[in-house]
Amino acid sequence: MKFQDLLAYKKSVDAAMNIFEISKAFPKEEIYSLTDQIRRSSRSVSANIAESYRKRIYPKLYTSKLTDSDAENSETQVWLEYAWRCKYLSDELYNKLIQDSEEIGKLINYMVLHPEKFGVKKE
Repeated sequence: MKFQDLLAYKKSVDAAMNIFEISKAFPKEEIYSLTDQIRRSSRSVSANIAESYRKRIYPKLYTSKLTDSDAENSETQVWLEYAWRCKYLSDELYNKLIQDSEEIGKLINYMVLHPEKFGVKKE
């Protein structure tokens, strides 16, 4: 299996691309703050999932990278809340993006709790 086949990876890439497209409409004065931050954190979720999968022969590194991914996912939720509070996102869109992020978090948590299903050897 390749890391690109992981459901958490696929969903996190889709979420980051949705955020990228949505953030194109943010005001220009947000380009070096909110827009940049939300794009970076959302992209880091999938990057850390990929890194964790490649480090699965080292159980502690595998878990560490997945917790980094989960942290980036939480950071993305913070930036989404700011975008919503600034009225850059509708209630409906904000709720959908948060729901997607929560689903990604559950998938990451599953990977942490069941490492053997992802080729991680017991220590």
